[in-house]
Amino acid sequence: MKTFLLTLAIVTIASILSAQNPNGFPVHAVVNSGVLEGDYDNKTGIQTYLGIPYAQPPVGDLRWRGPQAVNQWSGTRMAKTFGPRAIQKHMWDDMLFRSAGLSEDCLYLNVWTPAKAKDKNLPVLLYFYGGGHVAGDGSEYRYDGESMAKEGIVVITVNYRLNLFGYFAHPELSKESPYKASGNYGALDQSAGLQWVKDNIAAFGGDPNQITIAGESAGSMSTSLHMASPLSRDNIAGAIGESGALINPTGPPVPLAEAEQIGVEFVKKTGYTYEEFRELSTAELFELYNKHNTYFPIVLDGYLLPKSLPEIFEAKEQAQVPLLLGWNSAEMGAGAMGKRPFTRAKFEAVVRQRMKADADEALKLYAGAEGQELEQTISDFASDNWLVYSTWKWFDLHREHSDQPVYRYLYSKLRPANDKGERPPAIGAPHACEIEYALGNLHLVSGWQWTEDDRQVSATMKGYFANFIKTGNPNGNDLPAWPTVEAKDDTPPVMVIDVESKAVDAKNDARYRFLDGIYHSNK
Repeated sequence: MKTFLLTLAIVTIASILSAQNPNGFPVHAVVNSGVLEGDYDNKTGIQTYLGIPYAQPPVGDLRWRGPQAVNQWSGTRMAKTFGPRAIQKHMWDDMLFRSAGLSEDCLYLNVWTPAKAKDKNLPVLLYFYGGGHVAGDGSEYRYDGESMAKEGIVVITVNYRLNLFGYFAHPELSKESPYKASGNYGALDQSAGLQWVKDNIAAFGGDPNQITIAGESAGSMSTSLHMASPLSRDNIAGAIGESGALINPTGPPVPLAEAEQIGVEFVKKTGYTYEEFRELSTAELFELYNKHNTYFPIVLDGYLLPKSLPEIFEAKEQAQVPLLLGWNSAEMGAGAMGKRPFTRAKFEAVVRQRMKADADEALKLYAGAEGQELEQTISDFASDNWLVYSTWKWFDLHREHSDQPVYRYLYSKLRPANDKGERPPAIGAPHACEIEYALGNLHLVSGWQWTEDDRQVSATMKGYFANFIKTGNPNGNDLPAWPTVEAKDDTPPVMVIDVESKAVDAKNDARYRFLDGIYHSNK
């Protein structure tokens, strides 16, 4: 027993020491729920407050309920390590976490601030991680807030519930709810995190009236949602979307009754009654989720989201704020169609199966015949019908139904060689590869042989983002001029972000107008 206790003590001391910042000393902030102790890094000049609870743990009776206001704590709460991440499968190898394991108790956020003693009203960035609403965490290296904080911005990453734990709807849960709906718990967590930032960010030197929300992939979809949601839209001053919007065909919200039926069918598959299912442990639920692999959609719940995003934007009910968005030049590779060699005949067969009566028009717009041209065409078709069109539609809706500036980019920097010196041929920039560039975190992301070109592109993209967060305009700092877009412009200016970044007239918007005729009728 003595040996065990001694070993336990050594492990505990080692874990505490490993969590300490060798360049740090304690700093304190007073938020609505109590006093926090974070770290001031005397090397970087940045204060960090990690693992801050913004809502009560959604466990026990609070599982599958909307986030509840965090309880007051007494004394000083340590905020020096990341909180647990949401329950999730291991999905993608590029997700590298620093969080303390996984737990249903996951509603924590992290703050990086450059504020000095007398600083106040600094601009704020609240970033939602990607991962398809089934994976991800605010502790990932590529989302680290230090680099952007050095630009004079208070940066926050926020955790939210995922998959079964975040989006399960069921008639019995709707009956229990004060707003008579269920599902959307992860998105409600995000909204609660935004409200917490609004209420508390002044304690970290931030301006509660200058909050820009941003995210990539599912985080971008979430950003589009919160621009539209009556719970969130009055709390933001700007929005940045990287590859994705919650618009058909990219995970559009479904009616409550449909989401509830998905939940009913899922419980039925498990073999449990609803009452039994409700009481299962985290591990049992996780096992069932992995076994049945059900997708739980965002819900038109009449509360977080009363109407579809196109309906809200067309009514000019969205947040009337500046918007910067874009996508990557090869979001989905040609491999989505199958293995090489690619042939025009195979591609045409896929298009005819997918587009049916609209196939002839589609094949005119996606016209590559062979070689790299065909590979780019296949990538374009797959990417457009996955998430590029939905992002374009978000762009189009806001420029049509707002007098606020809208900026659009196309990220085109190819990946460098990996650590093994391998650089497979690529036709463009794949999904998610821009995150560490945009947030200035190449130095934290391993596995790639970063070059001076990569660092230059990162400085450019981070510069644009930082300027936009500060002013609602990405221009400045001797960066290439980035013009706004106009409504009804068929070839709007697009900032191509690459080793040589420059604004060009859009060349492919006819594709998106074609898809608009297919998808917009089904909002």
